[in-house]
Amino acid sequence: MIKTWVEETLYDHWGQRFSVVQELVHTKSPFQDILIFESESHGRVLMLDGIVQITERDEFVYQEMLTHVPLFTHPYPEKVLIIGAGDGGVLRRVLEHTSVEKAVMVEIDGAVVDLSKQYLPSIAQDAWNDPRAEVIIGDGIDYVTKAADGSFDVIIVDSTDPIGVGEVLFTDSFYQHCARVLSSHGIIVNQCGVPFMQADELRETSLRRARFFPYVSAYVAAVPTYVGGFMTLGIAAKRGNPSQQFVAAVRARACARGIEGNTRYWTPEIHVGAFNLPPYIACHLPQTAS
Repeated sequence: MIKTWVEETLYDHWGQRFSVVQELVHTKSPFQDILIFESESHGRVLMLDGIVQITERDEFVYQEMLTHVPLFTHPYPEKVLIIGAGDGGVLRRVLEHTSVEKAVMVEIDGAVVDLSKQYLPSIAQDAWNDPRAEVIIGDGIDYVTKAADGSFDVIIVDSTDPIGVGEVLFTDSFYQHCARVLSSHGIIVNQCGVPFMQADELRETSLRRARFFPYVSAYVAAVPTYVGGFMTLGIAAKRGNPSQQFVAAVRARACARGIEGNTRYWTPEIHVGAFNLPPYIACHLPQTAS
């Protein structure tokens, strides 16, 4: 029997491929090429424009770290804005926090949401039906531009790399509006790529955030399907240095919100330790970053 393979196209000279059990859907939305397939090794896989976004097998690593680190860094997040994250995994983890009263998710491509509901239901589970969730199919830039000052405590940006549809989420204007929209203890997080292969993404994004936030840092997560080593997640805060936290304080927040012991990757120790960056990553942060 001849196997069918799908190859990722993120890098010209290095990559990975998946053995396909079954192609579930392959379509073009007005924004991007969307492919969801069943793999032999990683369960169901979502690819956008030929680049792996999420797999059922290791999605918990990325989703937990993108969500729990900023929400447990914030003293008491009540209103959270999610930009992108059409598979619903970030929304699910945000709603696990009992402090959260409202989670607004703005995804530009409605096809990603619809197809994720149909073919990747394990990722969001019942988050779509939570009364605290508001899902908007629209432009995240436009939403942030029009949002009221101080209307959110945490902003989580789960976008593709700064190419194509995701490019506008890495601009000065976007971060300036995010700073305005965030409350006094506000925090923003966004993925900054794999610095072994995408160092410019971390460096340039950190410099942009530093123009509008007094505290800028990054932390890492080891996501197997994001090839090239650690994935970096850039974080910026209005008050308090995210890279200087204590395990006991993080654990107390997790226990108070009922999440301690209910994760597969995130722990208070991982949370604090993830900010201890190896030199080859830390050197790409601005010297003013803390």
